[in-house]
Amino acid sequence: MAFFSSASRYLCRRRQIFTPYSPLRRLFCDSASAEEQIKAAGYHVGGGPSFMRGTVFWEPNRPLTMEEFQMPRPKAGELLIKTKACGVCHSDLHVLKGELPFSSPCVLGHEITGEVVEIGPHTDVSIRERFPVGSHVVGAFIMPCGNCFFCVRGQEDICEAFFAYNRSKGTLYDGQTRLFLRNTGNPVYMYSMGGLAEYCVIPANAVAILPSSLPYTESAILGCAVFTAYGAMRHAAELHAGDSVAVVGVGGVGASCIQIARAFGAAEIIAVDVLDEKLSKAVSLGATHAINASKEDVIEKIKEITGGKGVDVAVEALGKPITFVQCTKVVRDGGKAVMVGLAPTNALGEVDITRLVRRQIKIIGSYGARARQDLPQVVKLAETGIFNLKNTVSRKCRFEEANEAYKDLDGGKIIGRAVIEITE
Repeated sequence: MAFFSSASRYLCRRRQIFTPYSPLRRLFCDSASAEEQIKAAGYHVGGGPSFMRGTVFWEPNRPLTMEEFQMPRPKAGELLIKTKACGVCHSDLHVLKGELPFSSPCVLGHEITGEVVEIGPHTDVSIRERFPVGSHVVGAFIMPCGNCFFCVRGQEDICEAFFAYNRSKGTLYDGQTRLFLRNTGNPVYMYSMGGLAEYCVIPANAVAILPSSLPYTESAILGCAVFTAYGAMRHAAELHAGDSVAVVGVGGVGASCIQIARAFGAAEIIAVDVLDEKLSKAVSLGATHAINASKEDVIEKIKEITGGKGVDVAVEALGKPITFVQCTKVVRDGGKAVMVGLAPTNALGEVDITRLVRRQIKIIGSYGARARQDLPQVVKLAETGIFNLKNTVSRKCRFEEANEAYKDLDGGKIIGRAVIEITE
């Protein structure tokens, strides 16, 4: 241990890019972290490469850079995945633009498919049997610990450890990252599993088997866009057959909400957006009505469609104050407004308090679904064709095109969902 402490102090003196009080410096200077990066330096996977490529986010509004990493190593209860594809999501974009604070440098990307290439030592035999080496898998962006207060109650979508460690610190649940730059040994944080890399480490609790009938590329969106939509409809909205639904914002998550609502038997599905191209796509995926919010009054039009009552469920998938208000106003008395879209930090939404109280309007936040019980169900929807993956994914990009993909997402040029193909 004395050797590792000395090595840690030596490496810290060499890493002048960090400020004295940087959280990243503190992480690196911890003797356990130094030990981890030293162990990783010469590590090979099954006689294969000892390093990999990954994209690094350094600071807001700065392009991602392609860097070489030491091969990440899984620990107990974790899987090393050879990443095949990673979805392009607005949550990553919020981090890139500085709208959602996150530890940096980090590897973004949080909806992935891939192949299991290694299982962490001391992992329970049941996990080894479910996910043997060579398995095709899909990963959920919410990675439940399985042991905290909320996980034990079945509320894995608000896992205490996930938010305390991964979303707050960019680590896994031992407080350590699995990512170290190849040449310097500097640690890099993880947004979920850090999917924009050739390999990633993910807790087994966040993984489901991907049938061979489903393609890697299109299936990547199952772990966030579809997973989020399923959680919103299944748990937050508690959607019933025959319900009427309005979806405000029909990008990747909104379009997925439309398909999930159709799968659950919604009678009316009203798509709302400002782009006719997105609305046409929404209709092809199951929307019964389309409203262009730049041309029509959304509230009046939805009331007209529903005979003056409003919808049973309204889903906000943009994260904007104006659409937050719209959703609360278009639900019927006793209806549910489900808020899915992430907004910049400290964004506020207004609500008519008197109507909320008198007419029993329910406003519910929904971040995602519950990985262990819901992700297999999401996969089944795709496997049976009830959820149409092919028509949802509108663009496939090469690994080197990640910056361009996020730029186009920010500019509204991606109609459905884009997916980055990482390894063959």
